[in-house]
Amino acid sequence: MHEQGLFGATAWPVWNLTPVSDGRWRRARGVVVLALFLVWPLRDAITAVVRPGAGPAQVLVAALVLLYGAVWVFAMMYGVTRPPRDRLVIVGLLFALGTGVALLRGHPADLGHLAYALTAAVWLLPARWGLLLALAVGTAELAATWALNGGVGWSDAQELISQTVTPVAIGLLVRLVIQLSRARQEIETLAAAAERARLARDLHDVLGHSLTTITAKTGLARRLLESGADPERALAELRDVERLSRQAHGEIRATVSGQRRPSLTVELLGAREALRAAGIAATLPASVDHVPAELVEPFAYVLREGVTNVIRHSGATRCEVRLGEATLEVRDNGRSPARVRPAGNGLTGLAERLCAVEGRLEAGPLPQGGYRLRASRT
Repeated sequence: MHEQGLFGATAWPVWNLTPVSDGRWRRARGVVVLALFLVWPLRDAITAVVRPGAGPAQVLVAALVLLYGAVWVFAMMYGVTRPPRDRLVIVGLLFALGTGVALLRGHPADLGHLAYALTAAVWLLPARWGLLLALAVGTAELAATWALNGGVGWSDAQELISQTVTPVAIGLLVRLVIQLSRARQEIETLAAAAERARLARDLHDVLGHSLTTITAKTGLARRLLESGADPERALAELRDVERLSRQAHGEIRATVSGQRRPSLTVELLGAREALRAAGIAATLPASVDHVPAELVEPFAYVLREGVTNVIRHSGATRCEVRLGEATLEVRDNGRSPARVRPAGNGLTGLAERLCAVEGRLEAGPLPQGGYRLRASRT
């Protein structure tokens, strides 16, 4: 929302006010609305011209007021699209025109026209620049009133304050409203991106493990049937496949709605079944009661992903899960070259989950052979 200033890192306001659709109609409406604010100075200028006995001075003043109004409308509508140097030129031109009108009329009250220049300054320049200009204009008006009238009354002071404070306050208020609107849009965008990332990560974790277990059990049932073993064992595995499919469907629906919370105990039971179906000897902890509550969910995801990778990629015959108070390790004796590769979506998602609880993830081959996936809280 800001760009580099002319004199260092000054923040220059940048407002995106041009709509994507219906742009011409909205711009025309904006010009009409801004022109309504010029009714007072335009009325005075036209009245002075049509008054009997009006001379060249009144015509010149009217021309300056018209030019002043046109530049002000342009500044408010399109000034924010210009680079900082152009904005300074526009604001300077507005102050020159407003001062010219006041000098030609020769009355300190006519310095009130500088309220339009102040509004443009607050709109186009950094906020503190607008405040400094308001202070300078107020001081100039006070000095001019003092010089011409020999003093400053309370009514004059009130008028001077309204002519300087009001445009600055309105400009700052409008800027604040736009900044809040932009901040809300950015928050909504970030929230949508975070929700997409959560959904992708959770679906990967749910589907990856469930499909791997279903594949392992289906393969076991096929081997039992092909070997002529007891058909009842194959049917039991197929019943488990049906149950797992239903369970995966429910987990996916819960994941999409953001209501799914994995259980470390349930994941241990699922890991035992999946490893057994894949023909991998498993050594698993007997209890999870000593794990802190804030680590139960991320550790459940780590266990699920680790066991899934052992079944799919390791070629291992043994798998051991070690569970400490703040650590979880999944070890295997596999030597598959498929394990030596950059981290995929699964490990990246696990690292993000652990980062949320001040934890970290380590994965790599063991010196004595095999592979280890370790999660711990730092």
